[in-house]
Amino acid sequence: MSDSVSEPPYDRVWNFSAGPSTLPVTVLEEVQRDLLNYKGHGMSVLEMSHRSKIYGQIISEAEATLRRVLSVPDNYSIIFLQGGGTGEFAATYLNLFASTAVREKQRKLGRQLSCDYLVTGSWSKGGLKEVQRLGGKPNVVLNGVVSAESGDVVYNSLPPVSEWKLGKPEETAFVYYCENETIHGVETPSDLVVDAVDPSVPIICDMSSNMLSRPVDIKRFGAIVAGAQKNMGPAGVTIAIVRKDLLERDDDPEAIRNLPSVLDWLYFERAGSMPHTPPTFSIYVCGLVFKWVEKQGIEALHELREARSSLVYGEIDAHPEFFRGGVDTRYRSAMNIVFNLPTPELEAKFIAEAAEHNMVQLKGHRSLGGIRISLYNAVPLDGAKKFVAFMKQFYTQNHQ
Repeated sequence: MSDSVSEPPYDRVWNFSAGPSTLPVTVLEEVQRDLLNYKGHGMSVLEMSHRSKIYGQIISEAEATLRRVLSVPDNYSIIFLQGGGTGEFAATYLNLFASTAVREKQRKLGRQLSCDYLVTGSWSKGGLKEVQRLGGKPNVVLNGVVSAESGDVVYNSLPPVSEWKLGKPEETAFVYYCENETIHGVETPSDLVVDAVDPSVPIICDMSSNMLSRPVDIKRFGAIVAGAQKNMGPAGVTIAIVRKDLLERDDDPEAIRNLPSVLDWLYFERAGSMPHTPPTFSIYVCGLVFKWVEKQGIEALHELREARSSLVYGEIDAHPEFFRGGVDTRYRSAMNIVFNLPTPELEAKFIAEAAEHNMVQLKGHRSLGGIRISLYNAVPLDGAKKFVAFMKQFYTQNHQ
C-alpha cells in the first residue's frame, strides 16, 4: 500500500473512533501548552474555580464563539449541560411539557399532547423508549423501513415523506429526530424533516454526531441538543440550543414537579450554565474547538466532510459485492460509514491489518458488527485517502 499521504504528527494513529473521537492537533497542542499554567495565571483549568473571573471568561467566550460559528439568533439560548444525548432524551420531553406554550396547548386540547418520533436507528429508538418510560404519549412517525428480503424492520433508509404518520399539529407537543445515527450510518437531511412538519410544532433535533460539520439554519428548530464527544470536544459536556419561548413557564409548581434540576434547561440557563460545578475542562476544550472551527470556516468543513465521505463511498460502490454498504445512497452518513465484508473472518482480518497501517477504532458497533469508519471534523482528507488506499489493497489481496 502506498503511504504517500502525510502521517499524523507525534507518532499518533489515524483514529477513526465513533466517539470519543479525534480532536484537532492544534487544539491539543494549546491544551498541552497551558495545562500546567493557564495563560500565566499560575494554575491549570483543571484546578480552577468555576466561580473565578478567569473561568467566567472561558465559558462566556466558548458560548460567544459557538453563537458566531452557527449564527445562532438572539432568541435562542446556548446552554452547557451534562448527561449526554441520553440525558437529553428525558430532558427534551420534560422541559417541553413544562413550558407555557405546550401546557397552554394541552389545556386547549383537553387531553395529553402526543410527541412525534422519527425512529431512524438506535439513538432515536432510545429517545422513543425514554419518553415511553416517562409516561409520554409518543406517536411513531416512522420506524425505519421493512426489508424486502426478511420482512424485518431495518434502519438503512427512510420511507417516503408521503408515508410518514405525523400527528395533527394541534395535538402534537414536538417532533423529535436524531439527524445522524452513528451506529447504522444513516443521516437524515434536515430540510426533509423541517419542510414536512407544520411550523407551529417545535422540532427537537439530536445533532450529537454531525454538529459543526455543516451550516445549520437554527431558526427552523425549537431546540438542538448534542453531546460534545463527536465533533465538538471531549466527553462530559452536552450542549442545548433552545428557542427562548420554549423556556417560558408559568408559576404552577406542577409544571416542574417531575423535572429534576439536573435536566432543567431553564435552571441552567438562568445560572449561565453554572448552577453548580460544570464540566469545566471539557467546556474549555470545546471553546478551543469552536475557535478552530471558526478559523477553518464552517463552509470549508462542509466541503471537507463531503470530500472525505465521497472517497470512501466511491470505493464501496466500486466493489459492492465485497464492501457491502447497504445504506440507501440518499441517506448515507458523511460522518459514520458502515459496511460489511463477505465473512466475519475477513472483517477481523481487515481490522487487524488496518491497525498495522496505523488505523484504529474501525470495528463496527457491537450490535451490528462489520466495519465502521467515523470521519469527524478533525480527520483530515489524508486520513480518508489512507483508508481508501488500504481498502484497495485489501480488496486486491482478498477478493475471490
